[in-house]
Amino acid sequence: MSTAHQKIDELVKQNKILVFMKGNKLMPQCGFSNNVVQILNTLGVPYETVDVLADPEIRQGIKEYSQWPTIPQIYINGEFIGGSDIAIELYQKGELQEMVEVALAS
Repeated sequence: MSTAHQKIDELVKQNKILVFMKGNKLMPQCGFSNNVVQILNTLGVPYETVDVLADPEIRQGIKEYSQWPTIPQIYINGEFIGGSDIAIELYQKGELQEMVEVALAS
């Protein structure tokens, strides 16, 4: 297991809601990352972000870790949920709210 993989694994396990994104929650660096931040802010839940632009090893490693080619990537309770499009879809269906409530209650 690479050091990037181990680091990602630890971050995912330590944070109930985690977003690997370009930029951070205060200053997203791309529209897709911004969409995810806006949704999570709307839900009013605590979450953490990892700026992949600050760490090229993580930026590449996260794509291998999740088997998902794009960023942002959302993890809830250690489980990979998806990216911006999936987050929007789940949010519109009301499913994202349920997922974060369950995660935060556990």
